[in-house]
Parts: sequence; C-alpha cells; structure tokens
Amino acid sequence: MSRRLILALMLFLAGPLLADDPATTMLPGTPPAIDYAANLKSTVFGAQLFTGTFARDGATQFNPDYLVAVGDRIQVRLWGGYEFDSALVVDPKGNVFLPHVGPVQLLGVRNQDIQRVVESAVAQVYRANVYSYASLAAAQPVRIFVSGFVNRPGLYNGTSMDSLLHYLDQAGGIDLDRGSFLGVQVKRGASVRAEVSLYEFLLDGRMPLVQLADGDVIFVSPRRNTLKVSGLAQNAKRFEFSTPTFTVSDLGRLAKPLPQTTHVRVVRNTGNISNVEYYPLDEAPNIVLSDGDEIVFTADKKPGTITVRVEGEHQSPQEYVLPYGARLGELISRINYSDRSDQQSIQLFRLSVKERQRAMLRTALKSLETAALTARSGTSDEALLRKQEADLLLQWVDRARNIEPLGQVQIANARQRDELLLENGDLLRIPTRDGLVLVSGEVLFPNAIAFDDELGLEDYVKSAGGYTQNADVARIVVAHRDGSFEDASSSSTGMFHRAQAVPEVRPGDEILVLPKIDVKSRQIWKDLSQILYQVAIAAKVVLDL
Repeated sequence: MSRRLILALMLFLAGPLLADDPATTMLPGTPPAIDYAANLKSTVFGAQLFTGTFARDGATQFNPDYLVAVGDRIQVRLWGGYEFDSALVVDPKGNVFLPHVGPVQLLGVRNQDIQRVVESAVAQVYRANVYSYASLAAAQPVRIFVSGFVNRPGLYNGTSMDSLLHYLDQAGGIDLDRGSFLGVQVKRGASVRAEVSLYEFLLDGRMPLVQLADGDVIFVSPRRNTLKVSGLAQNAKRFEFSTPTFTVSDLGRLAKPLPQTTHVRVVRNTGNISNVEYYPLDEAPNIVLSDGDEIVFTADKKPGTITVRVEGEHQSPQEYVLPYGARLGELISRINYSDRSDQQSIQLFRLSVKERQRAMLRTALKSLETAALTARSGTSDEALLRKQEADLLLQWVDRARNIEPLGQVQIANARQRDELLLENGDLLRIPTRDGLVLVSGEVLFPNAIAFDDELGLEDYVKSAGGYTQNADVARIVVAHRDGSFEDASSSSTGMFHRAQAVPEVRPGDEILVLPKIDVKSRQIWKDLSQILYQVAIAAKVVLDL
C-alpha cells in the first residue's frame, strides 16, 4: 500500500474524531486548529469568541431589516390564472424580471417588504385570479477582505448576510498580542462604514448589523492600552482600554470583583523595578491606572465570626456562630449531652485537613503510577508480566483517586485539646454509644458485631467469618472513633503475636483488614502498602486490589 493511500486513510478515519472539538475543527476557508487552541487557552478578554463557532455556516433565517442587494436570489411564486415558480437573481440595475409583468425594482428594499413590492407589481397587470408570494431565497455571495491585526489576513467567502464575527472567525480571530477588540472597522473603498467594539457584544450583547458587500474590508486596528487583572474577580483577564488613563471603577465594570473583595493591589508598569501600591476598594474612583499596570483584587479582612456545626447524639443547637479565634473547649462547654452520648470519643472534622489528606494521597498515587510505568524488565517474558501488572495498578490508581478522605483531626489524649483553635466550617460529631464494632475489609462477612468486653481482636475477626485468601494478616488497623488508630498483625494461622501488645477493641471501633499485596517490584510494594494504609486511616475504607 502506497504512502499516499495510507495517509488518506488516516485522515479519513481521524475526521469524525476531530469534528466535535472546536479547537481542532478544520473548515473550508478557516485557519489551522492551532489558532483556535491558542484562543481557548488565552487570558485575553474576548479571545474565546474565536474558536470556529462563528466560522461555520451562516444563519438560515434572514434579518427582516436586511436590504436587498445586487446578486440576491428572490423566490417568486404565481398561481391561479397564471402559474410561475422560479428563483430570480437581482440584476446589476437592481431589478428582477417577472414574465408578463416586467422588471420589478427590489434593490434596497427591506427583506420584510419584498412580498408587498412584488404583490403590488403583479396587481398592476393581473387584476384578479393571480396570486403571488415572494421571499429572499439566498443572500448575495460575497468575498470579504479581512486585514489588519488578525491571525490569518486574507479573502474569505460568505454572504452579505453573514456577521462580522463570521469573517473574523474564519481569519483565526484577532491577534492576541497586537490586535484591538475595541477598534474593528468595516471599510468600503476610502470610507469607514462602521466601527465596532467587541466588548459591547461580550458585556451587553449588542452587535450592530452591518450589511457587507463584495470587496468590503474588515480591518482590525492595533491594540490600545491594556492591563492584567487577577485575584478575586469574575473576569480575571487582560483588558483593553481606548483611553490613556482610567480608574479602578472603570475596570470594575469589566472585571466584576467578587463580593468579598476589600482591597486592590496595583503593580505599576515602571520597567525593571516594580512599584506596588495598595488601596482599599472604597478609593476605586480615585485610583488612576495606565497602560501595562497589573491589578490584583484581594480580601484583606479578618472574619468577624465563624460557623461551626455540632452533629450526633446531643441535645444542643446544631449551628454555632462563634467569634473568630474561638477554641474547642469553649464549644464543648456549651454542648448538652444525652444519656447515649459517647463523650470520650468526640470527633472533629476539618475541611483544611481533608484537603491536606487529599493532596498527600494524590502525591502518593502519582509516585506509584510513575514507579509502575518505569519499572525495568530483563527479558521479554518479564516485560509482558510487568505490563500486565502495570495495567492492573493503573486501574487501581484510578479507583483510589475517587476516594474522599474524611478530614478527621485526631484529638484523643491531647493534653491541650481544649486550646485548639476552631476554623470556619468545622464539624464536631458526638458519637452514640451503640455498642457496636465494625469489621470490614478482607474478611468473609463484613459486619457490625455487638461489643463484648470478653472478646478480643481475634474473636471479632472470627465473628466476621475469618480472613479471605487475599487478606494480609500482617496488617490490621483498629480505628477508634476519636481519630486515633492502632496497628496489629497476626501470624499466617490467624493467631496474633503475643510478643507485641494486641490492640484493645472498644465500643464503636472499626477493624480494617487490609488486602495482600502481590507485585514483583519491592519499591512498588512499599508504595502500594503505604497508600493502602493512608486510605484506611484517612477514609476508613479498605480498597481492594
């Protein structure tokens, strides 16, 4: 098979895959996909307008205010005493010729008035029994020059009905480093017929309808003054201004700072040395900005109060609004316990701890993924085994990424527990003394078992049916309600080692039997063992292999 035939086959098969992605869509007369990809990733305000969407076929419905031009096709139907049905082209004199009626002047007639004009002309010849219907069948095909600071200046095909954005999109959009979104001109000969600001379309939805003619020029002028916005703003983008100076208030109407914004940081464009100024947002009307400045909207205000929720077995309110800096002891002193409250196993869950646990788990999974993909092999048979092992590990990594840590803070046996600072969004849970012990993981019948102070760890495992064949009898975690945990191990016969202290099982504990790890690489075995342990502690979940 020749190279040309192979290439043609590859392009044919790849076509359907590329058709649904605007960043990779290739249309006749449109720019390469790289132009659209750059627009999608850009931080310039308005760049996302040009992703190939407007470059597609124009609208099928015409504007009623559209003015008929030379070259437009008018569909005319006559019936009754005389039959006629044809699409007529508006000639250079602006007429369409109807048999037995003669020329009908339609140049400059609005789309919505075409029927009235044709009907009036037919009525002058046929007094009765001839009826007419006329509509715009197709706008005039035109070729428009797109010039100035666009990605691909050139001559582009369309119709006189297509919008200005249609032709700009075909040209790959405005050059993000040099072109202006505020100064897009439509020229006919030496005259400027319209000047359009794309910001009006982006912010207010206003786009003037400019009827284009064959040979018109869409010209994008050079970029004007710009500044970069970051921080607490809905539109953290790079903006363009037509005036040399403007204020933070002017910028705010474009960037739309978030409600929690209190201050603005201004990094002045002064060359190699950066001058940083810091203002409260109240002074926005008086803060003058200039070309090249960078603005950061920030929140510089300590929270006056925090909200903490208390759930579980208690007879107190569930929501507490506390002053910023409140401590755990102050909250605990307000709780009214019930007879069923387990006061010794109070649980604290914190969002920031949850995020840290999630970050540590992702880092460990990334390390395991790298180790699995870079493991070396000595023979082809070993390489095949490594590949199969890596595929299984990568599937397991995908499952592990979906595990959500609990964010529990270990406060058991903490001497200064009452001095712990509370954070906004903390959750305090008062467990119920239900007298149950949960056994899960690699046991035959994971279950909740009634607590019995005469039973030990080995007895609870036996009550759950004993170990499965995939159980790692050397790694058993006893997780207590208060966030603390203990590690236990047993022999291959299921008997716990007496030389080491066997963890005491308390009411409400969870016994987690971890799975056996069977991989060839010692490094991967160590990484996987660590991750299994992390998941068991942070999420109280045994993730099977």
